[in-house]
Parts: sequence; structure tokens; C-alpha cells
Amino acid sequence: MSKTKNSSARILITDDDEQIRSLLKEVLRVDHDCDVAGSGEEALAILKNRTFDLVLSDIKMTGISGLELVPLILQQAPETVVMMISGQQTIDFAIEAMRVGAFDYITKPLDLRKVEAAVRRALNHHKLLEEKRRYENHLEELVKERTAKIEHLAYHDRLTDLPNRALFMNRCERAIATNKGPGAVLRLSLDRFKKINDTLGHAAGDVLLTTAAARIQSCVRQDDLIARFDGDEFGLLLTGIGDKADPAEAALSIADAMKPVFCVGESQDVFLTSSVGISLFPSNGQDAATVISNAGAALDRAKQQGGNNYQFYAPEMNAQALTRLGLETNLRRAVEDDQFVTYYQPIVNLASGSIVGFEALVRWQHPRLGLLSPVDFIALAEDTGLILDIGNLVMEAACAQTRRWQQARPGPLRIAVNVSARQFREKDFPDRLVNVLSKARLDPQCLELEITETCIVENFELAVRILSDIRRMGVRVSIDDFGTGYSSLSYLKHLPIDTVKLDRSFVNGATTNPKDAALVMAIIMLAHNLDLRVVAEGIETEAQRDFLRLLRCDEGQGYLLGRPAPAEAVGTKLDIERKHNVIVNPRADGTMQRAINE
Repeated sequence: MSKTKNSSARILITDDDEQIRSLLKEVLRVDHDCDVAGSGEEALAILKNRTFDLVLSDIKMTGISGLELVPLILQQAPETVVMMISGQQTIDFAIEAMRVGAFDYITKPLDLRKVEAAVRRALNHHKLLEEKRRYENHLEELVKERTAKIEHLAYHDRLTDLPNRALFMNRCERAIATNKGPGAVLRLSLDRFKKINDTLGHAAGDVLLTTAAARIQSCVRQDDLIARFDGDEFGLLLTGIGDKADPAEAALSIADAMKPVFCVGESQDVFLTSSVGISLFPSNGQDAATVISNAGAALDRAKQQGGNNYQFYAPEMNAQALTRLGLETNLRRAVEDDQFVTYYQPIVNLASGSIVGFEALVRWQHPRLGLLSPVDFIALAEDTGLILDIGNLVMEAACAQTRRWQQARPGPLRIAVNVSARQFREKDFPDRLVNVLSKARLDPQCLELEITETCIVENFELAVRILSDIRRMGVRVSIDDFGTGYSSLSYLKHLPIDTVKLDRSFVNGATTNPKDAALVMAIIMLAHNLDLRVVAEGIETEAQRDFLRLLRCDEGQGYLLGRPAPAEAVGTKLDIERKHNVIVNPRADGTMQRAINE
């Protein structure tokens, strides 16, 4: 027999006729590894210690017959192929052999060519069974692997691979239930992460999160658990603590770990701080949900304190959290029910005393709390994203109202509208401006957008591109609260802007503090040298107004010049001004005298 691809197969020959055993072994051992057994019992004993690809067995043997042997072989070694040998020529024996599990059937006297062919068929069948078994085993392993991955994803964060909130809750519940001494839950949030993420993009935000996660992990003990909750928030579970010193020490360690610069690109470095809320168990809660919730209330308190600090939970924090939650719910309803009204504060030419425009200021007409100023809800609107809807409402209302004033009282009049950082960074912001101006039929030069320094400096190049697009429309741009952000006089020459609004903190001290006076003078002189108009905010005394006039500050706002008022009251004020025709005459001493002609 020539060698085939089935060579070196393992074959067990079982027959109580020694001549048959010897003949088959002599023929088959040329290409295969053959063993022999003189009875079914002997074959089973051999199969216990060695596996075979094929078993050739006589049907009729003393002791265990071949038909009885087949199921015993397949039970003991299911991957083995069994082929029967018999001196009977009738088909009944072949059918019976197949019924008990045999693969094939050959008859005596043996035709060696038929034997070789039958053995090849049997070994090919074994090979197919073996491949099927390997495939099934591989499939089973693959299913186990995929199941393990799915289970891992169900309880771990995809970005950082840290445990997620669900697993954290489970471990926290277990820690409280075991009652092995006091523990603590820390909820940590990255300060200013949302602004950085919006400015630099999600890819940079992901780098910050993974880097921050690694730094936090380096600060905790091996038995402590760190998890990522949602967004920029993480949770820490500390067990077996001694007292408040342990979680406080962990919070301080994390604060130190955040100090080194975060590198999010080849040329972009970012500094981050963190806020931490701490809740102790069992003193601050008997179950995981309560302890974690209380840590969240403490975290809110830490944020309210300006960030970059930690706070322990106190019972009164829940009341504050409920108030904030109620306010957020009401704020969303206020947007839907159009509960916001626009007030207008005069912008006055300091030389002539005439009104040249107004700043649009939003107010919330709360159905229960009455009229609320921006300080009561703008920060919440920023956090929830509702600032976009509120900003759009104010923009549309202010532009439409200014157009109505212009139609009723001919003359130049502009409207200044504050733009939040989130509005400014919206991709469709320039297009939205075009739509608002078109709908109101307002000349673009009558609209001035007030943007803060911090909004510009966070991504200076992007800000310059957006501002350039806005000014090409004809819309004016003003830097609001100048001097309170990153305060760089040098970048003014690179910005496509029209106006600098001097922050009220400088104006307030200009007549009492020589340093504030020097700063005001320097800012006005620099702005004028750059062909920029200067508007001073917060003018509340005549001394402040007169000082700013001497410095030739262009315009001003403040309670001395006019308080914010609804559109109806502003219209009346404009009518009075038009009727009295305000005239300003210079005095010999350099101050201004205002005369009113009926």
C-alpha cells in the first residue's frame, strides 16, 4: 500500500481470529500505527490508555460481540470511527452494524483492495469529524471569549477601561454590607473640562480623561476601587479607613497629581484641577445609592466654592441639591413656556450725554419667585446647555425690538447682545446671525456682540477666524469685562474687534485707587491707539463719569446713566430724549455743561 494523506493513522484491529488479526495488521502497518486485540474486553482495556482514529472489529466474537462493542467504544471515545468485519454476506448484518453506530462494513473472505479502500474512506471521515470537532471547540472558545468581553464592557468604561458606575455601585453595596469598618465614597470632577473639550475637540478630551484616570489610579491603595461615572466624573471607593484624614489625604494626593501639565497635542498644553465630594459610610448612609448621592451633593458644593477643593457631605447639602434640581426643571420649562423677558440698559455717549444704544439683558419671569436676574440662573443654564436656547431667544428679541425703535424714532441706534462661549463655538453661529438679522430686517452694523476674554483666549486662532467672519457681515464685536479674564493688552492688536468694555471693577476704584486709575488710563490710551472704542461699565457716581470724560472714554453704562428696563420704559425714555434734544457745551475748566432746550 502506498502512503497517502491519511498515513500514520492509529488503528486498532479487534478479532478473535488470530489469522485475520495478523493479516490486517500486516497489510495496514505499512502506512499506519496498528494495535491488535483478541476480544472486545481487550479492546476496551486498550482504549482506556490510548486513542485511535479507527477501530476494525469483527461482529461475532466470544464474550462482548462486535455489535455490543461499538456503542461502548463510541461512549468511551466518541471521536473514534468504527468499521465492522463479518463473514456474513447478508445486508441485515450491515444494517444492524450501522444502527449501533458503525461507519462501514466489510465482509469475509477479505478482499485487500476493498479493505484498503474502506480504510481510506473511514480515515477521511475521521478527519472530517476531527475538523468539525476543532471548529466546534474553536467556536465554543470564541463564544466564551466574546461573552467575557461583553460582560467586561457591561461593567467597564470603554475609554479608560475602569469599572463603570454599575460595578462601582455593586462593590459599594458589598462593602457596606460586610460592615468591616468605616469607608468613604469620593466623587471627583475635572474643573473646566467641558470648556476644554468644546474648545479643543473630543479627541483632546479623551486624552485628558485617560491621563487623568491614570493619575488618579496612582493615588489610591491597591484594595481601593476607582471607577469612571459619566463625562469627566470619577468615583473612588475607600474601605477600612481610620477617620476623615484618610479620604482627605486621598483628595489632596489627587490634587497634587493634577498639577503637572496635561499634553494633548504636539503644541497644546492644558492645566487641570479637580473638585471632590466625600461621603462616609455608614454615618452618611446605610446603602450604596444614598452614600453615592450624598458624595454628589458634596461635589456640587465643592464646585460652587470655585473648584480645586474637596468638601465633606453635610445634611444641608441635600436641600441645596434639591433646590438646584427644582430650578433646573423650572428652567427647562421656562424655555418651553417663553418665560424670559429682555431688559435694556442704555449705552451713553459720555461727551454728549445722549443714548447711542442699549445692552440687551435677560431676565427670568419665574411664576413663583418673581423676576430673577442672570446671576440666579445663567451658571445653571451654562451647565445644562440651555444657554443656547436662552441666548437665541434674547438675540432674536433684541434685534426685533431695535428695528421697531428705529422705525418709530429715526436715528442711529445699536443693540449690544452678550454671547456665551457655547453659542460662540457653535458651528452654525454665523449662519444663525444672518437669519436673525434677516428676520428682523436690522442693519448688521446696528448689532454688536459682546464676547468675554476667556472665550477668545481658550482657542485664540479659532476665535480670530470666527470673529473675522462675523465682522465681514458688518456686525460689530466687543470684548466684554475686559481686564478680568486673561488680561493681555498685547493680543488686542491681533483681534478683529471694534470695542473694549472696561470692567466695572476698575471703574469702581478709578476715583479712589491710584492703581485702578492708572490701569483705566492705560487701557483707554492703548485702545484709542488701536482705533478701538472704549465703553466703561458700572458708572454709578458723577465723579466716575467725570473722570472717564477727562480720559476721553467714549461711552459708558451704569446706574447713574440708566438702569436696565423693559422695552416699553426704554421707548418712553427715547421719546423724552428726542423731545428735549440734549445739547452738551464745554466749560472753560474742561468739564461739560448739559443744557436742555424745550
